Order: sequence, then structure tokens, then C-alpha cells
Amino acid sequence: MKETDREAVATAVQRVAGMLQRPDQLDKVEQYRRREARKKASVEARLKAAIQSQLDGVRTGLSQLHNALNDVKDIQQSLADVSKDWRQSINTIESLKDVKDAVVRHSQLAAAVENLKNIFSVPEIVRETQDLIEHGELLQAHRKLMDLECSRDGLMYEQYRMDSGNTRDMALIHSYFGSTQGLSDELAKQLWMVLQRSLVTVRRDPTLLVSVVRIIEREEKIDRRTLDRKRQTGFVPPGRPKNWKEKMFTILDRTVTTRIEGTQADTRESDRMWLVRHLEIIRKYVLDDLTVAKNLLAQCFPPHYEIFRSLLRTYHQALSARMQDLAAEDLEANEIVSLLTWVLNTYTSAEMMGNAELAPEVDVALLEPLLSADVVSALLDTYMSTLTSNIIAWLRKALETDRKDWMKETEPEADQDGYYQTTLPAIVFQNLQVAAQISEDLKTKVLVLCLQQMNSFLSRYKEEAQLYRDEHLRDRQHPHCYVQYMVAVVNNCQTFKESIVSLKRKYLKHEVEEGVSLSQPSMDGVLDAIAKEGCSSLLEEVFLDLEQHLNELMTKKWLLGSNAVDIICVTVEDYFNDFAKIKKPYRKRMIAEAHRRAVQEYLRAVMQKRISFRGAEERKDGAERMVREAEQLRFLFRKLASGFGEEMDSYCDTIVAVAEVIKLTDPSLLYLEVSTLVSKYPDIRDDHIGALLAMRGDASRDMKQTIIETLEQGPAQASPDYVPIFKDIVVPSLNVAKLLK
Repeated sequence: MKETDREAVATAVQRVAGMLQRPDQLDKVEQYRRREARKKASVEARLKAAIQSQLDGVRTGLSQLHNALNDVKDIQQSLADVSKDWRQSINTIESLKDVKDAVVRHSQLAAAVENLKNIFSVPEIVRETQDLIEHGELLQAHRKLMDLECSRDGLMYEQYRMDSGNTRDMALIHSYFGSTQGLSDELAKQLWMVLQRSLVTVRRDPTLLVSVVRIIEREEKIDRRTLDRKRQTGFVPPGRPKNWKEKMFTILDRTVTTRIEGTQADTRESDRMWLVRHLEIIRKYVLDDLTVAKNLLAQCFPPHYEIFRSLLRTYHQALSARMQDLAAEDLEANEIVSLLTWVLNTYTSAEMMGNAELAPEVDVALLEPLLSADVVSALLDTYMSTLTSNIIAWLRKALETDRKDWMKETEPEADQDGYYQTTLPAIVFQNLQVAAQISEDLKTKVLVLCLQQMNSFLSRYKEEAQLYRDEHLRDRQHPHCYVQYMVAVVNNCQTFKESIVSLKRKYLKHEVEEGVSLSQPSMDGVLDAIAKEGCSSLLEEVFLDLEQHLNELMTKKWLLGSNAVDIICVTVEDYFNDFAKIKKPYRKRMIAEAHRRAVQEYLRAVMQKRISFRGAEERKDGAERMVREAEQLRFLFRKLASGFGEEMDSYCDTIVAVAEVIKLTDPSLLYLEVSTLVSKYPDIRDDHIGALLAMRGDASRDMKQTIIETLEQGPAQASPDYVPIFKDIVVPSLNVAKLLK
């Protein structure tokens, strides 16, 4: 208390100190005292009221406890009186046992009398029920069956109550009503038959289906009453519970499973498209069945049966089991594609479960997958493995077929634009189709696989084209259509490039295409290499035919008036009439290469030192002839390149530049002219200059030596876009020292 008093005093001091902080507040001391007095009186009044309330509650509680104690004493006395009366009445109850037994016997006899009419009419009721079942009047048949079972169960229950251990009497009753169980089974068969054909029955005779459902509902009610009585008395009539509702759903499940499995009409041996047909039949049947179930069947069943939901679940489970069985079979690659496309796409599409007829009861987002992720993954692995083997096999076969075509005596076919081609690209890309319907990821994987195999295939194609060329060079008379088929090989390269781009555009989205395009450059490089070698082989064929006429150039016969260049131009033009069947990208390159090669062969003839001019007149005639022939070649290749809109004159200018060196009449200016030639063509070597000066025939040894040594001191630098032309021209093994003599 002292501690509390001290705390109260301290608090009061603190409050007073807070109120009297300024001098002017001293005038209000009396006002503060009155306010604090009012607060104190208020608190004391509240404390008194609270204490008074607590005291009233305690007083009331004590009063109630006292009343309860009196009530307990009264109850205790009443129980004692009841116990005394019960002990006194035991003897009286035992004396009434005979009366009780008489009451039981009277009850049994009353039941027997009540069922006597039914007992004697059992055979007649059995016959009537049998007739009704046979005539399909199932509701009336079930009514009579219920009467029979009610009579039997009533008698057996009374017997059970009287003497549950008397099995002989129970067996006698059961035997007398023995036909009842047979009628029940026969009726059940009829019900199951109707349920098995419920989707057909609901369209033709929905009343019959409703009758079946009503019978099942009656039996369910009887089963529930039987189970209630069993819990009370322990008695269960024979054949109960029937559980016909449960059996009904079992029958529906079995019917759906049989319907799904029975849709396979063909096998792989009889029809290569057996799986596609099988899946399409399933799709059609399931969609039709569920549509009927939603719109018609659901109206014939009580709402709590949720018949549509149950059938939907049953169909889904049956389909899942069927798809697993199909997945376990040894499927081919195209069959795996068909199965996965159906399972992953068609099943949830608007063609089946996503159909508007089934909405909103069917939500495809809530449907479980028909196949587990592991099974799908295993199928995809099998598909990729099988596809790889198939691609390798038919690419090899396609190449073998194309190789045989090269040996034919007839020209290859031409496309709609008139370009030669073989069937190889069409065969390859007809089979090289991607399983587009399954998923974007699989499309990418399959396309990458196809491109990888195409890379390997093109390498083999290149080797075969080289072997084809080598075989022809050993005997140029065979194959008969070598040029035409080599043109077709070149064109095939362009077709392959266009088809690959088309394939990627068809099956890949833009963002995916960028990643896959990494394999494109290498494939384009291989195709360009094949085409380049093919064009080189064709040009080789041209220049082999020109070899004799090229050898006439820069000879005495040429100087006196040879028509070698005329023949060369006619021959080249004739060949390029055949080469017009080459597609433009490669034909353009080929014309440029033929132009360069023709000029190069002409310059090679100059460097062969086949002729040495004896005077200025001969040099003039020879140079002028060279210029005329350069113009002939220029005209020829302009004509060949006319369709490409580009000039190809620079190569022929080389011949003109060399002719200017030969035509020069003042030897003192020879160094300047040669310097100009070297500055234009940086790849010209000293042996070329030596051969050119030797062909003039008037340059002294010292002049030749001076020109070559001076030019060696300051070699010209080639521009980045310069195409070498002298680089591959080899001067005969006559060294520079001999040329200078």
C-alpha cells in the first residue's frame, strides 16, 4: 500500500507540475481543484456501481446453487422409488411371457392369412410376369416381380423373427419362390440390352429407356430399405441388394469400350491408311454419341445420375485405353504422326471435344491427356528414329534412280519454263514433309533432321556427279545425253535451294526460322559447289571440242587466214543453245566463266610461242587479226549475255591490249606500252612478257632484259575487284633466259 501511495503521490505531483508551468496558471488553481474533485467523484461512483453489480451476481449464483441442490435431492428420491417399483414388478413381467408368445404367433398367422392369396397365386403370377418380359412390357413385369418378392420377403422375415435358426422353413419358403430369382435375372437381361443400345433407343423409343430407368430407381429404393432393416433386425432377403444402378453404369462402360474397340475395320495389310480411317471413325462416333447423350439421353435420367458427365468420363477413359493400346503397337512413322496428331490436336479441337454442340458441358481445358507425357515422348523418339532411317533409305533410293536416269538415251524432262530437270528434287521433297500437325517443337526437330540428312545426301550427290563426269571423260561418246543431264544436275541445285527455303517458310515461324537457318549456308555452299562443278564439266566439254581449233591460233596457218575463231564462236554458240536450258543464276555465271576461259585460251595460244613475226607488216596483220577476233568474241558473249542486262567486255579488252603491244611500230616505246599492259593486268608475269616480246620478233636481248628487270622493280598492285586472267596461263618450259635470246 505504501508503494502504491508513493506512486499515486508521484503521479499527482507530475500532473500538478504539468498544469502549473507558467505564473499565470496560478490564478486557475481553484478551477483545477474543482475539476479534479469532479473526476474523483465520478470514479468513486463507477467503482461503487461495479462492486454492487458483482455482489448482486454472487447473491444470485448462491441462490441458484441452493435450488439445484434441492432438485438433485428430489431426483435422487424419485430414482430410488422407481428402482423399488421395478424390483416389485419383475415377477409380474415373467408371468406375461405366454401372452407375448401368443401375440407373436398371432402376428405370424395374420401375415400368413394376409399373404395366403398371393401364396396360392405365385405360379400364375410367375407365368404372367414371364409373358410380360417376353413382350417387352417391362414396367408391368417389374410390378408383378415386386409383388412376388414382397410376399417372399414378408414370409421369410416373419419366419426369421419367430425362429431365425430354423433354416428348413426358410429354405422351404425360398424354394417355393424359386422362380422369382430367375424372373429377376431375365428382367435384368432385358434392361441391360436396352441400356447397351441406349443411344439408339433414345432416338427411336425414349419411353422404353425411361421405363428402364424407373425400374432401376425402384430397385434402388428397395435396396436402401433392405439395408435399413438389416441394420435394425439383421435380416437380408435373398438376392439383395441388387445394385442395379451400379450394374447399369458398368454396362454403359462396357458398351462404350466395345464401341470404341469395334471401330477398327481394317489392318495395315489390307489398307495402308487403316489408322487414319480408324481414328476418323472414332472421332465421328464419339462426337455423335456425346451430342445425343447431351441433347436426348440426359432427359431420360434423373439429374442426380449426371449421365452426360458419367458418359463423358467413360468415353475419355475408353479412348485413353485405346490410344495406349495403339501406341504399344509397332507403328510406322506416318502412323505415329497420325496418332499423335489425333491425340494432341484433333481430340481437343472443334472437330471433336471442342465442338460447339458439346459446350458448355465439355471444357477441353479440364480434360486429362489421352496419353501420358512418357508415352508421347517414347512415340516421338520412335518417330524420329524411324524417320531418320526412312529418310536415309529413300534418299539413297532416289539418288540411285536419278543415277540410272543419267544413262538414258533420251533427254531429261523440262519444267514449265523449259529448263531441264530430273525427278530427283520432286521425289526428295515429296517425301521430305514435316509432321506439321503435331507441335511447333516437333516441326522444328523434324525440319532440322531433314536438313541434316539433306546435307549428307548432297555430299553423296556431289560425289555421284563427279563420277558421272569422270566416266564420260573416259569415253566421250557415252552417255549419249551427257550434256543434257549435266544441265539437269545444275538446275536441280537451284531447285533444291528454292525447295529448302519453301520448306522452312511453310513449316517454321519467323522467330524459329532464324535459329534453324544456321544450317542453310552450309547447304547452299554444297549446292553451289555442285552447280559450279557441273558448269565446269560442261565448259570442259565445250573446250575439249575447241581444242583443235584453239591449237590453230597464233600459227602460220592462222596468220595466212584461218577460220578457227569463226568455228570457235559457232561451236560455243551451239553449246550455249543447249545451255539455255540452265536456270538463269547458274547460266549467267557460266557465260561469264566461258567468256573468261575463251579469252584465257586465246592468250594461252599467244604465250605458246607458236609464231614469231618477221617484220612490222606481219605484226600489223597479226595484231589487226587479233583485234577482229577479239571483237568476234565480244559480239558472241554480248549476244549470249543479252538477257541478263550486264556487259561482259572487259575480258576481250585483254586481247586488244596484247595486240597493241604486238602492233607497236616504234621499239623505243615498247617499254611504255608493256608498262601500260602490266598496270592494267597486275597478274601478268615476266615469263608472259618474255613470250610476248619473243612473239614480236624485233626486240633485242638487252631491250627484253631491261624491260623485264625494270618492271620487276615496281610490280603493280591489283585492285580489289580485279579478276585475274594471266594467273593460270602457263608459258611452256622455256625459261626467260632462252626467251631473251
